[in-house]
Amino acid sequence: MKQLKVENLTKTYGEKSLFENVTFAITEGERIGVIGVNGTGKSTLLTIIAGMEEGDKGVITKAKDYTIGFLAQDPVLDDERTVLEEVFQGETRALQAVRKYEQVLLEMAIDPDDTRLHDRFTEAQHEMDATNAWDVNTDAKTILDRLGITDLTAKVGALSGGQRKRVGLAKVMIETPDLLILDEPTNHLDFTSIRFLEDYLNRFRGAVLLVTHDRYFLDRVTNHMLEIDRGTAYRYVGNYEKFMESKAIRMENEMREGEKNRNLYVKELAWMRRGAKARSTKQKARQDRFADLEGKVKAKTDDTELELDFATSRLGKQVFTLDHVDKRFGEKHVLQDFSLIIQPGERIGITGNNGTGKSTLLNMLAGRVTPDAGEILTGQTVRIGYYTQQNEEMDPDQRMIAYLQEASETVKTSDGEVVSVSNMLERFLFPPITHGKKIASLSGGEKRRLFLLKILMERPNVLILDEPTNDLDTQTLTVLEDYLETFNGTVITVSHDRYFLDKIARKLLVFTGIGQIETYLGEYSDFLAEYESRKGKSKMFAAEIEPEVVVEKPKEKVKHTFEEKREWAEIEGLIEAQEAGITKLNKALEVVGADFTKANELNSALVEAEAELERLMERWEYLSQFAD
Repeated sequence: MKQLKVENLTKTYGEKSLFENVTFAITEGERIGVIGVNGTGKSTLLTIIAGMEEGDKGVITKAKDYTIGFLAQDPVLDDERTVLEEVFQGETRALQAVRKYEQVLLEMAIDPDDTRLHDRFTEAQHEMDATNAWDVNTDAKTILDRLGITDLTAKVGALSGGQRKRVGLAKVMIETPDLLILDEPTNHLDFTSIRFLEDYLNRFRGAVLLVTHDRYFLDRVTNHMLEIDRGTAYRYVGNYEKFMESKAIRMENEMREGEKNRNLYVKELAWMRRGAKARSTKQKARQDRFADLEGKVKAKTDDTELELDFATSRLGKQVFTLDHVDKRFGEKHVLQDFSLIIQPGERIGITGNNGTGKSTLLNMLAGRVTPDAGEILTGQTVRIGYYTQQNEEMDPDQRMIAYLQEASETVKTSDGEVVSVSNMLERFLFPPITHGKKIASLSGGEKRRLFLLKILMERPNVLILDEPTNDLDTQTLTVLEDYLETFNGTVITVSHDRYFLDKIARKLLVFTGIGQIETYLGEYSDFLAEYESRKGKSKMFAAEIEPEVVVEKPKEKVKHTFEEKREWAEIEGLIEAQEAGITKLNKALEVVGADFTKANELNSALVEAEAELERLMERWEYLSQFAD
């Protein structure tokens, strides 16, 4: 069983120590979620293990043939390559065979009369046979299809950020490494793609190490959690729910131990002040024990939590009224004769496909985009706080405290307490030593937390949040959700995060396509369950549409490729054989009796067989669309 070991790994940036002497192992079959407050070094830990960066000290041990696939938050891709060239860029012989085979298929589709291509096609087929690459090709096609990647001829440089992320994800999934490292893999994915990724990772035979803000995703995918807290790594067995339970127990134990240490510290301090002589071995040992105890007592504990408590300005009876609003971008009619009344205290979640107009709607509510037709009326008392996807006007050379002082010198809490900017930074988990630091020194997540703090300090009564879960850590999100539940104003948020929407939104605007908006009263999970039952799991939403893509759309596929015809002819027989094998395993499991070792082997085989049947059924569903 393959394993990667991390021993005594330490990483420091300037005066800031991210983690120290971190030790753990990653074993085949483990799916580990890394969690911690922004700025604790989660992404840095992933890049070090992936070999993209070096630690200050420590050892990472793995076998020579151990392979790692790494998806960064912003994947590094070659803009000059086509999607096909980038996705099949792996150096294994099978992937090279697939790359050549797919390339010649594309060329034959463009010029079917070129006889020279037929020789290349025959040669590519023989290489596919020699490397057993047909299964690799089938799996790759399924991955690409389920992630919404359809145009393999498009240049990577012409893709949007969301499409680049999906291409990067497809690339590492197709490589099937021993360890799959994923940094925020659900960013830019719609619900159907996230569900597919969940299923894929649960069937993945290697190891997985990932960072994500999506707590439902963590709960459904992981079987271990690694928390980075105050430079130390804590390992937990189980998913996110089990982690929360175990951490609560750890915090309670630490509080009890802390109280015990404090009482003992008072006694030891009295003894030290009596002027104990350090000549005897016993006295020297006691002084050493006192120094150790002093460190424990003075160390910060987990009860230091981020706090959100802001007074809001009064909100009148009118918030927003949208009256027959139209908006176009070129030929794309993102809003058509759209009317909506948003009332005080409402909690509205906006979700759906990328490129269908969600952010455009937020920008129109914020007054940054003007409708082409219709009218948007804003209440006179409305004071908007707009948390955009990008930090606004953050001068990298500006000091943190000066950045916040632009909003206010002091903050009034809901109970009337006046708090200084410095104190508010501490409440947002920025220690005093960092307050004078330049914004450039902050991590991406810390900048987002600072940006959120500034918005809340401006005392808005209407909060517009565009994908707030993309860059905030789970602890900050939990506190933000708690704050929003008691927020006196109106909340309007765009998000794909099921957990966040379930906790916050009571009304949904679901963009199922350009100009197609469905209103739903209730939780997002309930909406998804109803939508699945009505339209089928694979038809959740229309294909994602991203207006910023400048490549020309390929001709719509209407029939099988040469290889897909062969696959279509065989797939029903493969499904029948797989079903027969599952039936046989179930019968064997029924009569195995008290042989628990044999029962465990049969159960494992059954799980694998059912996963393969699901994969075949998904492929059959795709191929059936183009059957003659």
